[in-house]
Amino acid sequence: MFISEAFAQTAPAASGGESSLLSLLPLVLMFVVLYFIMIRPQMKRQKEHKAMVEAIAKGDEVVISGGVLGRIAKLGDTYLHVEVANGVELQVQRNAVVQVLPKGTFK
Repeated sequence: MFISEAFAQTAPAASGGESSLLSLLPLVLMFVVLYFIMIRPQMKRQKEHKAMVEAIAKGDEVVISGGVLGRIAKLGDTYLHVEVANGVELQVQRNAVVQVLPKGTFK
């Protein structure tokens, strides 16, 4: 009664190649933006952290991932011994080092 009949209209024929490229353009643009905003800076931070961990030497003052300050007492290939107090050493993985502090920070 109150509903009118709807007639479907035919869509105009599209040229196959150009239409598909234009439909992929937003997806490609989103990936490019994602790469420059998220992926590239994260890779740069990982590279800087790896260089910092490889450059650690005995006697360096560091912050480990738990927020504990200490001085490097012994170095190994995968583990470090961090002296947090006189006679107290913690054994941690090299990757647990968050930051290398300037000399004289930890007393």
